[in-house]
Amino acid sequence: MIPALNGLKVLDLTRVRAGPTCCRVLADFGAEVIKIEAPEGVDPNAGMSGARHGYDMLNLHRNKRSLTLNLKKAEGVSIFQQMVKTADVVVENFRPDVKTRLGIDYEDLSALNPKIILASISGFGQTGPYKYRAGFDQVAQGMGGLMSVTGIVGGEPMRAGTAVADSSAGLYAATGILVALMERHQSGQGQWVQTSLLQAQIAMMDFQAARYLIEKEVPRSTGNEHPYSTPMGVVATKDGHINLAVGGDGHWHSLCAALDSPQWQSDPEFSTGAARFKNRELVWQNIKPLFVKKTTAEWVRHLDEFSVPVGPIYDMDEMFNDPQVQHLGIAQKVHHPVRGEISLVGQPVDLSRTPAKITTASPDAGEHTAAILKEFGYTDYDVTRLRSSNVI
Repeated sequence: MIPALNGLKVLDLTRVRAGPTCCRVLADFGAEVIKIEAPEGVDPNAGMSGARHGYDMLNLHRNKRSLTLNLKKAEGVSIFQQMVKTADVVVENFRPDVKTRLGIDYEDLSALNPKIILASISGFGQTGPYKYRAGFDQVAQGMGGLMSVTGIVGGEPMRAGTAVADSSAGLYAATGILVALMERHQSGQGQWVQTSLLQAQIAMMDFQAARYLIEKEVPRSTGNEHPYSTPMGVVATKDGHINLAVGGDGHWHSLCAALDSPQWQSDPEFSTGAARFKNRELVWQNIKPLFVKKTTAEWVRHLDEFSVPVGPIYDMDEMFNDPQVQHLGIAQKVHHPVRGEISLVGQPVDLSRTPAKITTASPDAGEHTAAILKEFGYTDYDVTRLRSSNVI
């Protein structure tokens, strides 16, 4: 089977999470991704994703090859420029002024290869008053509005437990790259794809952001309850908690039947979504005492029989042991020369003919440097010389 992105050549200059996430999508679907990183001792911020053989690096950089290249040296830039001439995509997440200083901004790269697509991921955008600010997921979650609608009602702002801005920026960048590739089939030209952690986080606010833009309502935290649907939230059971998700009148009628309380269907305080939202405290007062009478597993089975949306709240080990999760096969195995057989998080989208695959583990820094340089005409002598002068 030929992979979906077979033949696509990507130069990955990124680090930390957003950029590597973008390139991971391309690599998993078969693109040739060369991870370009600084030689040891050159980058003062190396190791921000943890140990080389740690879980984060292993999950982010599978299916890639690694080339060490010192872009602070003229010969390092020259080698990179040579590689650009035969590449399709360059992905970078430098501060906006860095690529210009290095001579690898879009104007420079497109002069070498008019078909090149440059994808830039920054903290706040390539232009504007914040363009030079350092961007991190935590900061973007705060400035992008997420921390104002999470957490306990009346409590301090609360970050999400995973890197929402970073990961979504990487996914949006990958989408932009694929759109630009499709457009290139028509025009024959590349273009500059740009996104930022701030833009991605705002986009992820979705209906909460639209709520403000259209209705001028400023959303606030509602804790574990849905902003406008009731009853939708976390409910305590005999041995834990479940998520209950009653999103419409049909679900409400099903819940009433499941709880053997058909009178609530016609009660004017509960009969419509608007009425339930207005009387949400009363709704919860009526139903919560019922749920502590059975275990989580019992409620999930019982409510599912009535087609009421419900689910357990898992720890990570419970989640990966769930039979549906195992059936989906999102945990995929690959062999690593040091860690042995490991499982990584696969792509959450399935293609019927050309699915994503994890075929190789994350490389060591510079593992493929010599082989890659030889593909561009460099000899063993050249490699030795470049290594001794700290170019590679």
